[in-house]
Amino acid sequence: MDIQAVVQAIEMQCPGAIAEVTPGWLVIKKEQLRELAGILKNGPLAFASLHCITAVDRKETVEVVYHLYSFEQHFLLTLKVILPDEALLIDSLTPLWEGANWLEREVFDLFGVRFTHHPDLRRILNPVEWTDHPLRKNFKRADFIPRPVN
Repeated sequence: MDIQAVVQAIEMQCPGAIAEVTPGWLVIKKEQLRELAGILKNGPLAFASLHCITAVDRKETVEVVYHLYSFEQHFLLTLKVILPDEALLIDSLTPLWEGANWLEREVFDLFGVRFTHHPDLRRILNPVEWTDHPLRKNFKRADFIPRPVN
C-alpha cells in the first residue's frame, strides 16, 4: 500500500474530503473529518489505531494532526485539518477511537482547539483557571517564567 492507493480509496468512499495531497500527509476538509475517519477505521483500509493527535500553531492557522495506523495494511497515515485562528473548532473523534478522549483534551489544553461532541473537554495538564494555552505562539503570562535555553 502507498499514499496514492489510500487517496484513491478515500476519493471513492468520501469524494471531496481531501483538500491537499503531499508525500507525507493528507490535508482533510474540516467538515468531512468525522465521516472520513469512520470510513478509514471501519472500511477496507482498517485504520484501527489512532496513535496520536497533536497540533501545530502557524500563527494565522492551527493544524490539527492525526496519526492513524492500519495493522492489516502495515501503513501509517497522517491527516491534517487546518483551522483558522479565529475558529478553533473541530469534531471529536472520541466516538470512533476511545483513546482520542485524552489526546483531544491535551490539544485543547495546550493549543485551545475545541472538539465538538467531546464527552469531557477540560484541561488535563494546566491549571483550570488558566484562559490561555501554553503552546500557542502568542502565549504570554506574567506569572509564567520560561526557563532559559543554553
